[in-house]
Amino acid sequence: MPTNLPPEAKAKWLKFTEARTLEEKIAALEEFISSVPKHKGTENLMYWATRRLSQLKEELEEQKKKKGGGSGPKFYIEKSGAAQVVLIGPPLSGKTMIFSKLIGIPYEGIGIPYSTRLPKPGMLKFEDIYFQLIDTPSIPFGSNERISWYNRTIGLARNSDMVLIVLDSISSPEGLAKIIIKEFEENGIFLRKPRGKVELLRESRGGINVVVNGKIIDGSIEDVKKMLKEYRIEHAIVKIWGEVSIDDIESQLLGNRIYRPAIFLVNKIDLADVKKLRDKMAEIEKISPVLYVSAKTSEGLNDIGRKIFESLEIIRVYTKQPNSDVAERPLILKKGATVKDVAEAVHSKMLRGFRYAKIYGKSVNYPGEKVGLDHKLEDGDVVEIYSKG
Repeated sequence: MPTNLPPEAKAKWLKFTEARTLEEKIAALEEFISSVPKHKGTENLMYWATRRLSQLKEELEEQKKKKGGGSGPKFYIEKSGAAQVVLIGPPLSGKTMIFSKLIGIPYEGIGIPYSTRLPKPGMLKFEDIYFQLIDTPSIPFGSNERISWYNRTIGLARNSDMVLIVLDSISSPEGLAKIIIKEFEENGIFLRKPRGKVELLRESRGGINVVVNGKIIDGSIEDVKKMLKEYRIEHAIVKIWGEVSIDDIESQLLGNRIYRPAIFLVNKIDLADVKKLRDKMAEIEKISPVLYVSAKTSEGLNDIGRKIFESLEIIRVYTKQPNSDVAERPLILKKGATVKDVAEAVHSKMLRGFRYAKIYGKSVNYPGEKVGLDHKLEDGDVVEIYSKG
């Protein structure tokens, strides 16, 4: 990711980020692409920008079709449940059979490649929560064949919370996994968990504030402020966790590189030697978890819900009003969430008038322990907030 784009290109990018309609985004991105100098240092950025442009044009075309012909089938699906998890895989990998068994519906596949033409949603129950699964049209990864839904399917993965990648155990799964990882990276989706995290919040006033809970490995806070001002951003809050580079921060600003947790599902283990498969997939397991399953016999399918929950790094927190029962439905929060996050999620008034909270669960020494806003919560905790008024 280049950190030396000319001022004109940075201005064009700012215009793209501020665009509201698809037409405005397409026009602004075309201007940005034309303003970027073409050399080795901008190759990845240009590849991503041109692919993103294609995706936006496809979205616009789909939008026009809906307006012209009423409500037709939709490719993009609104999120639901605790998280949206997209299933991706090559033809005849058994992806749709796995999807059907996970959500508890009869499998209606006909054993013909590309029989799934549109994404299909369903809900996977895990203990007391549900994950939204999306079955997608197959992609011939590593092939010169470019199917019409390639960009839109990759777009589904990009917009999701997590990806399940289904591989065929008898078709060199380790080799295909490497190809898929490469193609995802070419589209700005990285499956390897980064060393750090960057969150950038645009503000209307207050200047640029950089909060570092870790380390900027190749620069300083002043370098971050300088880079943002080059993009004509004068007011923002930048939060940094772990180890990040200036490059990482710029990528967060540009939005051309995102991390998506993934699980590789090696299917058809009823036809293979699992020990040999594990040896072959050892390198892939350093990047993402790998589960060995059989859609035909259902072996290993019961482990998928738990692994999704763990890989998303989320927790369930249950709220309770004083002298009332515990809420049946939990709040879904990221690991490391605090009482403050719960108060914000419930109501802003609760945060403003906060006095203390009582916690029942693993994060405290005894049931009903009083804590403050900064107390870190754990999965299954019950939070009872006491506030003024």
